[in-house]
Amino acid sequence: MFSPQQTSTAMELLPLLYLLLSCSAGTSADQNGPVIVKEESDAILPCSLSTKKDIESELFDWKKKGQKNKDVFLYNDKAFYGQGLSGQDEQFKGRVSHFPDELKYGNASIIIRNTKASDSGNYTCVFPDLQQSPVLIELVVDRILKDRSAENIPGVSPKPSVKILNQTNDGALLQCEVLGASPKPTVEWQDSAGNKLPAEEPQVSERGGSYDITLLTTVKKADRFHCVATQEEIKHRTETDTYVPLNGAASKPSVTILDQTNDGALLLCEVLGASPESKVKWQDSAGNVLDAKEPQVSERGGSYDITLQTTVTETDRYRCVATQEGIRHLYAEIYVQINGSPKESATGLVVAVVGTFSLL
Repeated sequence: MFSPQQTSTAMELLPLLYLLLSCSAGTSADQNGPVIVKEESDAILPCSLSTKKDIESELFDWKKKGQKNKDVFLYNDKAFYGQGLSGQDEQFKGRVSHFPDELKYGNASIIIRNTKASDSGNYTCVFPDLQQSPVLIELVVDRILKDRSAENIPGVSPKPSVKILNQTNDGALLQCEVLGASPKPTVEWQDSAGNKLPAEEPQVSERGGSYDITLLTTVKKADRFHCVATQEEIKHRTETDTYVPLNGAASKPSVTILDQTNDGALLLCEVLGASPESKVKWQDSAGNVLDAKEPQVSERGGSYDITLQTTVTETDRYRCVATQEGIRHLYAEIYVQINGSPKESATGLVVAVVGTFSLL
């Protein structure tokens, strides 16, 4: 017999086990049933190796089947669409991500954000270099659910409601609230890098088989924070984010490859919530300042959001630096490999190495 504590622990582990095992190699949509979500919510498409082999240095490829297959998500040895690899279908650009922390367990699942009716269809997950059968998943995006109150849709968790309960120069208390969800979702706070944040014990109440959950966390840095509600049983995920500026400090820069060809790459740097306004620049690995487009600046409540684009034509490590006079420097780096570049012999793709250093 299990004690109540052991039973509770086992139940808490079931959602994670489901995600890792629900789509092991050889599994089909007929066996698992379709993934059904309401339009404009997020969908998890599960795919994992039954061996749980570490795939951080492997290759896996997601496609949407049709008369002409569409490239949904490609991962290859720490590079992926939008971060070192190009070729993603326009329909999915900027909307698909994976689970970096789960790769070491063989988990190649993806998330499609803000789903559309046109996303409905059959998807395949393939490991070309491994002796594994393709995985087939059917996604159904229900348009009818879009205009109905999420609280009245059995099984579907509404988007979390987030608010800042209290804020000082040193930190902020954030609240996330999810109402009327069934089955009970897992709720967590994440930072902009997807790291799970420590939080207080969730407050849970049940009424008629539906759950209301409130989760509090305290943050001590400026960043964009996400409250994520996940219902593994029905493969549904939704989230709401909020930006928290602390002490006038800008968020760390976010760097992205917007477009890449054999001849060059268009890089984007984004800095949010800076007060005073940050000076933003792109540099190569030697510290040379790169030519860039005119920065795009928007102001809200005395804080500034800045985006800066540059085009590079050589393989190198590039750094976006945001400087706030008298406070600190923030930077983010990205490695870009260009075919035919004089430095083409460089190996590996390292993305978004972030650091900070203070002004003296």
